Amino acid sequence: MSASVSPDGFTVVRGRGYRPDQVERALAEFARQRDTSWERAARLTVLAREMEDEVQRLRQVVAQLPPQTYETLGPRAQGLIATAEAEALGLKERTDAEAAEMHDAAGAYARKVRDAAHEYQVEVRAEAEEWARQAQLAAQTVADELRATARQDAKQWRADAEAALQEMRERTAAMLADQEKEHAERWEAAGREDAEREAAMDARVAAMEEYARSTLNEAQRRYADAEEAARHGQEDAEAQAASLIAQARVREERIARETERVLREHEERREELRSHMAHVRHSLAALTGKPVAEDPALGD
Repeated sequence: MSASVSPDGFTVVRGRGYRPDQVERALAEFARQRDTSWERAARLTVLAREMEDEVQRLRQVVAQLPPQTYETLGPRAQGLIATAEAEALGLKERTDAEAAEMHDAAGAYARKVRDAAHEYQVEVRAEAEEWARQAQLAAQTVADELRATARQDAKQWRADAEAALQEMRERTAAMLADQEKEHAERWEAAGREDAEREAAMDARVAAMEEYARSTLNEAQRRYADAEEAARHGQEDAEAQAASLIAQARVREERIARETERVLREHEERREELRSHMAHVRHSLAALTGKPVAEDPALGD
């Protein structure tokens, strides 16, 4: 990622704006310089006021001194004193002039210091306002970049989520279609197996019924033969006929019981098939969410 330096000293990163850490460091340095400048201006102002106060104090001390007299001394001493007083007067005048000059100089210096401090304060304030404006612009640029990036990321995330949801819907629909196809095939195979078992049971019942009918016909024929033989022979014929009749009856009863048992098993098997097919229909309806029509062939 390429970068350039702005006229205000910030490094501009292409595509991202100013660096946030550089903006923070610049703001911290600006605050430090501002505090140092204000502290220096305050010290200069206090120093100027102290110099003015000291000059006023010295003037008051000099004004309050009483005049000195030397009347008790001799003429020579008085002459010396007069000479000294004259010199002292001249010295005082010069001192007063120098003090006035120093006062004027101190006042001028104080005014100059105050003016310089004021100008420096104005300059520092203007510089601070400029730095603050630049920092605000930099922060606004960073915030705009972050908002734009966040909006772009949110848009991309929303697109990815919608694509993933669409893919999941398609996969779910395909899976449901496969399940419906598999269940339909299983239903068809179960129907074929049940139909085959029912057909085999019907064939077995029909065979048993045919066997029962043929056996009954055979017994009736033998019974008729026995009656015919009974008419022709009394003792042996009657005994043989009775034996044949008894055997025929026993066989008839056994065939009837076997027929009833087969019919009962056939009906029980039919009920089991109905229950099994109802369970399969309920399972398919629960898996697919669609009702399954009942096979009319199983209701007979």
